[in-house]
Amino acid sequence: MSVVELYTKSTKVWIPDTQEVWKSAELTKDFKEDDHILYLKLQDGTNIEYRINKKTEELPYLRNPDILMGENDLTSLSYLHEPAVLHNLKVRFLEFNNIYTYCGIVLVAVNPYEQLPLYGDDVIYAYSGQNVGDMDPHIFAVAEEAYKQLAREEKNQSIIISGESGAGKTLSAKYIMRYFATVGGSTDETNVEDKVLASNPIMEAIGNAKTTRNDNSSRFGKYIEIRFDRRYHIMGANMRTYLLEKSRVVFQAARERNYHIFYQLCASAQMGEFPQLDLGCAEDYFYLNQGDNIYIYERDDVADLKRTQNAFSTLGLATVDRCPHMAGAATCPWVVPPGREWTFMLPYCETAPEPSLQTVNVAFCVNQRMLLKDKNLDQFCKLLGLEKKQLAHWLCHRKLVTLNETYIKSMTLKQAACSRDALAKHTYGQLFSWIVNQVNKALRSSSKQHAFIGVLDIYGFETFENNSFEQFCINYANEKLQQQFNWHVFKLEQEEYLAEGLPWTLIDYYDNQACIDVIEAKLGVLDLLDEECKILNGTDEKWVQKLYDRHLHTSHHFQKPRMSNSAFIILHFAADVLYQCEGFLEKNRDTVYEEPINILKASKSELISELFHDGDTSARRGQISNVTLKSLKKALPVTSEHRKTVGYQFRASLNRLMETLNSTSSHYVRCLKPNDTKEPFLFNPKRMVQQLRASGVIETIRLSAAGYPSRWTYVDFFSRYRVLMREENICADEKQTCKNMLENLIKDENKYQFGKTKIFFSAGQVAYLEKLRTSRLRAACIMVQKMVRGWMQRKKYQQICRAIIVIQKYTRRFLAKQLVDHLRLTKAAVIIQKQYRMLVVRRLYVHIRTAVITIQAYARGMIMRRTYHKMVREQKATVLQKYVRGWLSFLKYQRIRQAVIYLQCCFRRMMAYRQLKRLKVEARSVEHYKKLNKGMENKILQLQYKVNDQSKNNKMLLEKMAALTASHRNEVEKLKNEIEHLRCRTEETKILNLQQQVTKLEEELETAHKNKRDAEVQASQELTVLKQRFAILEKEKIELSDEKETFNKYLQEQSRIIEDQISLKVALKSQQLHAEFEEERFHYQNLVKEFSRLEQRYENLKDELNFIKENEMRDADIGEMCGIIKDQELEHENHKLKNELDQLRKDHADNSTAHDSKKRKEADSSLLNQLKTATEEIEILKEEQIWLKSQLLRAEKEIDTMKNQATMADVFGLPKDGHKMSEEDLRCAYDAVRVANRLLMDQLDEQQARHLKEIMTFQDEVRDLQEKLNEQQRYFAQALQLPPPEQMEVCLQQEIAQLKNENLDLIEQLEKQDKTVNKLEKQLKSVKESRVLQHAAEPKGTELPNVPAIPWKHKDFQGMLECRKEDEALLIRNLITDLKPQSDTLSTLPTLPAFIVFMCIRHADYTNDEQRAHSLFTAVLNGIKKVLKRSSDFEMVAFWLSNTYRLLVCLRQYSGEENSVEMNTPKQRKHVLRNFDLSQHCLILSDLAVQLYHQLIKVAEAKLQEMIVPGMLENDTIQCVSMVTAKPAGYRKKAGSLSGENTKYTLNSIIHQLSLFHNILSKYGLHPEIVKQVYRQIYYIITAVTLNNLLLRKDVCSFSNGVQIRNNVTHLTEWLKGTNLLQSGALEILEPLLQATQLLQLNKTTDEDAETICSMCTALSKAQIVKILTLYTPMNEFEERVTIAFIKNIQDRLAGGSPSRRLLMELKHVFAVNFPIIPSPVNLDKIKIPKNLKLNFLNRF
Repeated sequence: MSVVELYTKSTKVWIPDTQEVWKSAELTKDFKEDDHILYLKLQDGTNIEYRINKKTEELPYLRNPDILMGENDLTSLSYLHEPAVLHNLKVRFLEFNNIYTYCGIVLVAVNPYEQLPLYGDDVIYAYSGQNVGDMDPHIFAVAEEAYKQLAREEKNQSIIISGESGAGKTLSAKYIMRYFATVGGSTDETNVEDKVLASNPIMEAIGNAKTTRNDNSSRFGKYIEIRFDRRYHIMGANMRTYLLEKSRVVFQAARERNYHIFYQLCASAQMGEFPQLDLGCAEDYFYLNQGDNIYIYERDDVADLKRTQNAFSTLGLATVDRCPHMAGAATCPWVVPPGREWTFMLPYCETAPEPSLQTVNVAFCVNQRMLLKDKNLDQFCKLLGLEKKQLAHWLCHRKLVTLNETYIKSMTLKQAACSRDALAKHTYGQLFSWIVNQVNKALRSSSKQHAFIGVLDIYGFETFENNSFEQFCINYANEKLQQQFNWHVFKLEQEEYLAEGLPWTLIDYYDNQACIDVIEAKLGVLDLLDEECKILNGTDEKWVQKLYDRHLHTSHHFQKPRMSNSAFIILHFAADVLYQCEGFLEKNRDTVYEEPINILKASKSELISELFHDGDTSARRGQISNVTLKSLKKALPVTSEHRKTVGYQFRASLNRLMETLNSTSSHYVRCLKPNDTKEPFLFNPKRMVQQLRASGVIETIRLSAAGYPSRWTYVDFFSRYRVLMREENICADEKQTCKNMLENLIKDENKYQFGKTKIFFSAGQVAYLEKLRTSRLRAACIMVQKMVRGWMQRKKYQQICRAIIVIQKYTRRFLAKQLVDHLRLTKAAVIIQKQYRMLVVRRLYVHIRTAVITIQAYARGMIMRRTYHKMVREQKATVLQKYVRGWLSFLKYQRIRQAVIYLQCCFRRMMAYRQLKRLKVEARSVEHYKKLNKGMENKILQLQYKVNDQSKNNKMLLEKMAALTASHRNEVEKLKNEIEHLRCRTEETKILNLQQQVTKLEEELETAHKNKRDAEVQASQELTVLKQRFAILEKEKIELSDEKETFNKYLQEQSRIIEDQISLKVALKSQQLHAEFEEERFHYQNLVKEFSRLEQRYENLKDELNFIKENEMRDADIGEMCGIIKDQELEHENHKLKNELDQLRKDHADNSTAHDSKKRKEADSSLLNQLKTATEEIEILKEEQIWLKSQLLRAEKEIDTMKNQATMADVFGLPKDGHKMSEEDLRCAYDAVRVANRLLMDQLDEQQARHLKEIMTFQDEVRDLQEKLNEQQRYFAQALQLPPPEQMEVCLQQEIAQLKNENLDLIEQLEKQDKTVNKLEKQLKSVKESRVLQHAAEPKGTELPNVPAIPWKHKDFQGMLECRKEDEALLIRNLITDLKPQSDTLSTLPTLPAFIVFMCIRHADYTNDEQRAHSLFTAVLNGIKKVLKRSSDFEMVAFWLSNTYRLLVCLRQYSGEENSVEMNTPKQRKHVLRNFDLSQHCLILSDLAVQLYHQLIKVAEAKLQEMIVPGMLENDTIQCVSMVTAKPAGYRKKAGSLSGENTKYTLNSIIHQLSLFHNILSKYGLHPEIVKQVYRQIYYIITAVTLNNLLLRKDVCSFSNGVQIRNNVTHLTEWLKGTNLLQSGALEILEPLLQATQLLQLNKTTDEDAETICSMCTALSKAQIVKILTLYTPMNEFEERVTIAFIKNIQDRLAGGSPSRRLLMELKHVFAVNFPIIPSPVNLDKIKIPKNLKLNFLNRF
């Protein structure tokens, strides 16, 4: 494809223009190669002819497609040239209000001259951690990229900020430093980041000034190294400065000012802060009034001075002991030196012969006497501590030193003025260097530096009408920086090509080394300048002539102007600059005479002396010194530092800077000025083009265009251009598919290259592909239209065809019906014939078949019988053969066996015969006989002895047996007699005992009846007393009503008005109080969060101290643990011994043989013991009842005394005369009366109901007693009919049952009395609070009688755990520190630790041990904090939040308050705390719960943070929508994708994480209301992060992305429905995001659309709506952009709304949490503690 093919009809091009630089036009006719004229149509409709230069034959630049207009990165444009760059910046600046644009590695920043809401903390957090290509261009994105590369590559970074004066360099540097201070803030208390930021106001005050182009122009260059430690937190900084403009101290051009510090001091003079300085107005000083305007619009010098003073305080330089006379300025030590400079700002004198030489009040002349009388000189010498006479002398004279003599010469007026100005500049330069050193010392850190990020804020390329030495140095520095920039860009391009495996060819780029050589090479401009400065009679004209001779004919970058011999031209990379040589030598020498300097060195002020001595030492050390002390003594050797001119020093410092930049990874920011008038959002194309050329942006574009600027990944290319592919080109490999397609589309293979991961296109090829794609899509649209129209015609044709077919169907049906009838008759006849014929044939077949079967049966039977007989015969023969063969084998076996036996017998007989012979020979020997006889004798003796012993024993046994039988017979007779006697006696005693017991029981029964009768009498008496008391209360009620009527008569007229006013005020006040309460709760929780953070820091320090003590205490802990183990072992042994003793007693009881009577006695004794225990319990309950009655009596007495103390007027503090009461008193009295009446009525109603209830209960008791008496009589009558033993048992059982019933009744009465006592206590408390007694204590006569306090006896009940003091640490370790939330022991009751802790606290309350309760509570809190400090994952925090909340609920539930008592069950009411008031502990626990809640939200946010943006904005859940949205990516997007992480999160990842959170919270039993608040906060985080990124990313603001995001929001809503969290408020939180997606999908053209947007987007602010409309980007050519007129229409409609300019949602906002107090249904006495918790040391009560 040739270039000419692109110039077709309707193609847009750029043509040069004198006003707008470049103008857009459209071709009206196709261009051919032979043509030399282009027929164009301008945007205003004018037709022109554009002639092509025949020599160059260059065609006009092609314009990029509209879809690429306003791109974030200029390198993503298809056509890369100057008009495309200028137009893209213009569109972004004017239409989108975007001031930042990427140009490859360069960030182009256009100064809007207006404060924009782009630099808040929310924006910093939004860019923090993001890839640089994912977000819209921003200065924070460059800072984040540098910070990421610092951490990832561990290589130092540099950010180079350049631009013209007024382009915003200083502000950009400040924003970068603020970003680093926020993201990389220090973790300790030093606040290094605040100190780094505090250096900015100081440097602005002493180094910035107003110029014609900028009100706050930096008149020096600086390189700030922000140093980081190994954790990449800021640890310090260092600053290097370059080329301070000292000439501004003594001279300012029109509409310019001196440095800000002078005007700040003069503006503060009227405030009297520095009385010693004797300051005046800035207009009165010559050094300050030369610009004719000392003020800056919208700038307050006094406020700036305060800001600067605060900055010095932050840096720790707030006191200077060496300046005692500056006590008023003690907070800003830099003030003194500028104050001492005020001698150079002496008042202007009209009588002076030359206005430029105004150093005294009279004309300056050589007359020293007149100078000595000057007051300003006195003030100057006084402030600086100088000798007045010497200074006056050397200001008018100078010393000349020759070889032979030294003499003093008076100076001319001009020489004296130059000497004065040089001294002023030198002094200010020394002061500037000293302040920079002090700031660096304050920012220096003692720890070792790991890495740094340098921020270079340096002057941009400058060209004026009169360019001097300062502009030459500035442009020289920019030449060096441009060279470094070109080399860096070239290197990155080369690395990109090599990484993709492309053949690398050298790209021709502009190398300005030749221009740099003209300046700094040997015999260059600087060398010749230094050489001329060394010559005594050197002049500027001689120096320029040397330049002509050396460079005019040898260098292409040096030229001589035609009309001047005192100037020269250097062809810089940005422009050709004409320099005037006048003043070059003097500025390069920077001459100051030595004698005034020596006077300053001898100053009495330590600071002044230090300034100039430091200058000498720094010069000796080789540091930068901007002065050369001039001496005319030529015979003396000149030191090396005196030969260092300003140019030499600047070149050396610049070389060091370039070495630093080359050793770091560079990032570039180019600041541009859109206009010179400083008007907001005004775009001047001429000025912008000049700066684009001067800043190197155009060179960057040219370098990119020289190679392959457009780069696509294979996936994106396939997704974007697959509409151009053919079916035969598509294969499984996407890379091969792209190759096949490009081979068919682009014939020239040099126009594109295939890399490893991307396709590289030369300039214009992507535009060509876009054109083909548009044509293909247009053809596809036509095809769709054709197919739709054909489908409609086909549908109509098909309807006609269906009608014809219906007619044919009915006609054919009639004909077919007739045919069917004929065929039916024919078929019936055929069937009849068929059936008849079949019947005949079948009968014949059946007959034949039956005959054949019969024959076969007989034949087969005969054959089978024959076969059977044959088989029988064969079987019988086989059996006979078997038996015969067996018999023969048996006979053979018998014969063989007999033969073998016979042989064995013969052999054995022979062997026995031989042995017999041998024995006979042995028997004949004598020794054999002896042995046999000896053994027999011994045996005989032993047997004889045994026989004798047995005979003796038999005799003794017979005698004993006889005696035993006799004694046994006697004993048996005795026992029989005793048994008969005992039987008689036991029956008699048993009857007597039973009769005695019956009599005793009857007596006890009579006493019980008597007690009951007494109780009834007493109850009736109490009833009468209560009736009397009721009557008294009725009387009091009548008196109070009368008193109320008297008050009502007086207040009747005013009551209505007062009630209306009070109700209105109360409503307003309640609303205000509610709002204040919510706000205070929110602030309180924030304070709690801050307190938790400080407490966490305190805990860290405390752990470090404890770690040192652990080794010392370890031995003591081991001993204590051993003691505990021994105690446990002893207890276990004791328990074991008790069990053994019980077992022995049981065995003894089982082995005892007692009679039946004894068993009956034991049964009777056990029954009596039970009766005794029951009576003891009754006595205890009676004592408790008496104690409660005494308490009730005391409470009633207090109420009576309070009622009788004073009248209503006395109680409420009202005047006795009602007419003298004020309106406020009347209102208070009326309210008090209403409260008192309501209280009395409630009390009367309650007393009446209570009296009626008591009467009913008494009647019920009488009735019950009567029934019980009758029943007992019935039982006794039945019992008398039984035998005596059974009669006794029945009576005892009946009595025991009766006593048990009475015991239960007494317990119920006790509970009722407890309830009444609690209610009376509440009433007493309310009465005390409502009446607000103001009189003295009650008199002695009304004191209550001393009621004896009955001690509360111990009662056994469950629900309490005793934890001893020594077991407290073990409890915390087993229950909190070492407890794992995942353990199975907590599966049934996750909040078991909270219940156990509360039961321990309840036991402490029961024993009234407040110290132990407080100690246990504190230990629990510290244990929970320690656990969360050690492990703060979501599961752990959720577990302890649930337990903390449950413990808080238990403390409130069992606190004894009326609300909590009513919600508890009857069993739970027994567990109410009795002694402690734990309200303060509840507050502490509530604070801990708030901290845990915030920590839970923080953990959840950390886990969701990296998922939100990929899952909500980048996840393509609807594939059909995302297929056509791919667009070409710029350099930043590509770099971000290459360096990004491989983890790809989707919406399912977010939903899975939300489900995981919900499962954990549900698993650990967190209350549903708190779960709802958690998810409300989580959904706020999701909404805030998503919406903020949407507002900061242009690539996601499109229709298709709006559909995707809305679908994702729908999935989140469905998840809420599935988990029953719709009522949590999370759905309302999603409303801004949902409205933003709707805004992306709505039409944006007409007024109706604007009205719809304004009415629908109520949750979005005006700034957010305008931002989304501005960022809206079409994804193809068939969509339309949002016009500026439509956006202005929206702004006008929203003008009357909220004035908030907030763009982003606050990421750190946390809703105030509310913990509902809902009692738990769990009963404490039902809780079982698992053995796995190892809490056996807790005693259960």
